[in-house]
Amino acid sequence: MGQSLVQNYVHIVFSTKYREELIYPPYEQELHAYIGGVCKQLDCPVLIVGGYTNHIHVLCMLSKKIALMTLVQKIKAHSSKWMKTKDASLSNFFWQDGYGAFSVNPSEVHVVVNYIKHQHEHHQKKDFKAEYRAFLNKYNVDYNEDYVWD
Repeated sequence: MGQSLVQNYVHIVFSTKYREELIYPPYEQELHAYIGGVCKQLDCPVLIVGGYTNHIHVLCMLSKKIALMTLVQKIKAHSSKWMKTKDASLSNFFWQDGYGAFSVNPSEVHVVVNYIKHQHEHHQKKDFKAEYRAFLNKYNVDYNEDYVWD
């Protein structure tokens, strides 16, 4: 086979350090756009970036040219640095050390897009920890609660 053909949709989730609620307007939408730009530069087209006050969801296509771990590291490093330039109150903005990443069936992409679009409504009923545990359980991820949160 002469060609490398790849189509990997990935749903990436990570929170602010200690789940501090630091993501608010006017920077929220700018942050989402900035993260989308980082992904685009890394040849990982974004379908949607969204989230809530203390976490981010990214749905993108993972490029065949970059490891998932590298993509997440670059998203977090660049966006954290960028947030710190926005306001003095954000000088201690950090992302959590870890992340979750879940493969998405192409036929289910619209479901994930819709889910990410409605984060603000969703989090009126469920906090980030409950949401994240639900993803871990849905995808049968083996985890130890002692090491999930920083």
